[in-house]
Amino acid sequence: MQKILCLILFSLVLITGCERGTSNHSPLTGNKPPGVQIKIADQFYDTKLGTYCWSSNNMGVCVDTAGPVEHLEDVTPLKVSPEATIQFVMNYEPKPNQFSLQQYSGVNIHKKVSIENNAFTAPTQEGTYYYSYGAWWMDEENEQVSHGDAFYHFVIEVEK
Repeated sequence: MQKILCLILFSLVLITGCERGTSNHSPLTGNKPPGVQIKIADQFYDTKLGTYCWSSNNMGVCVDTAGPVEHLEDVTPLKVSPEATIQFVMNYEPKPNQFSLQQYSGVNIHKKVSIENNAFTAPTQEGTYYYSYGAWWMDEENEQVSHGDAFYHFVIEVEK
């Protein structure tokens, strides 16, 4: 009887230890990524959610959309001054821990734009510019694991 009790206790300890080490629980909530707004001169504007993959409650989903230029065909560009500061605002926890920003100014013409303190500077030259803001929620313990990623699109028109 004592051997059986020891065997059961040992098995429970072993199973509990293994479960903790292999847990892949996602810290994310909701069935899709949170919204992102951009702030320009104390005004807030919504971005348009593009392609994303999202994992929460032991379920995952991926959605593919058109690129930013095609995705924003029906959107009126936001008027901004040259070198205006444009800030990203996300009311969600946990915040993503990796970001990127791509600027599109014509068919297949794009470049990476630097983001500092969740903001970037509008171009100096007049024109219409499309943007794709990428955000990744990477696992804190395993940098190869993503719990979610999303691309947010918006378009501005730089005018003097």
